[in-house]
Amino acid sequence: MSPEKDTTHFGFVEVPVTEKARRVRGVFDSVASRYDLMNDLMSLGIHRIWKRFTVEKAGLRPGMQVLDLAGGTGDLAALMAPRVAPGGRVVLSDINEAMLGRGRERLLDRGIAGEAVEYCLADAEALPLEDASFDVVTIAFGLRNVTHKERALGEMFRVLRPGGQLLVLEFSRPVPALAPAYDLYSFRVLPAIGKLVAGDDESYRYLAESIRMHPDQQTLRDMMAAAGFDDCRYHDLTGGIVALHRGWKY
Repeated sequence: MSPEKDTTHFGFVEVPVTEKARRVRGVFDSVASRYDLMNDLMSLGIHRIWKRFTVEKAGLRPGMQVLDLAGGTGDLAALMAPRVAPGGRVVLSDINEAMLGRGRERLLDRGIAGEAVEYCLADAEALPLEDASFDVVTIAFGLRNVTHKERALGEMFRVLRPGGQLLVLEFSRPVPALAPAYDLYSFRVLPAIGKLVAGDDESYRYLAESIRMHPDQQTLRDMMAAAGFDDCRYHDLTGGIVALHRGWKY
C-alpha cells in the first residue's frame, strides 16, 4: 500500500496535511462575525432555500436525534430543532470555536435552548460521539473544508443508527452554460464583496478556490457509497451550483 500523501490542497495551494485544519480555522475565525450577512449577500438569500430543501428531505419527526456537523452559525439547527420536539435534540457541532459561539448566540436569540439543542466542539474526522446514536446527520457547506473527507464520511456512518440518513449540502459543479458567469462571480465579485463588507478578500478567495477543489456530484456520491452508505443519490440545485447528496445506513 502506498503511503498517505503528506500534503493536501488549501484552495489552489498545496500545504502540509498538518497545516490545513489550522488554516481553515483561521479563515472562519476571520469571517465568523460577518458570516451570515455575507451568506445573504453572496447568494442573494438563496442559501436559505437550499437549507430549507435539505431539512424537508431529512424527514424529521418528534423524538429524533440529529447531528449537524460544521453547523457554524446554526441555520440548519434552527430549522430542525422545532421539528424534532418534543423529545428530540439537535447536536450542533463545529471544529471552529468562534463559529460555534456565534451559532449558540443566534439560537438563543431565536428562543432555541435547553434540551432542544446541544453544542459540540469537534473535528468531523474524529467525532467524540457514540456509535449508532443519531437518526440523521447533516453537513452544510462544510465537507469541502475537511482534510480527509473519507474519514469524515466514515465517522458520519459510524454515528448513524441503522435506517439513518446522511444529508450533505455543498457547492458542486454547475451546468456548462453557467460556468463562465459563475467563475467571474467567484473570483472577481466574491472577493471584492468580502473586502468591502468583511474587510477580508483573502478568506473569500480561499472559499471560492475550495469549491473548485471539492469533488463533483458523481465523485462525492461514489465516496459516500465507499464509506458504506446505501442508495446514494444527489439533487442538483440552482443549475448544479449546489447539490444535496443523500445516503442511508441500512
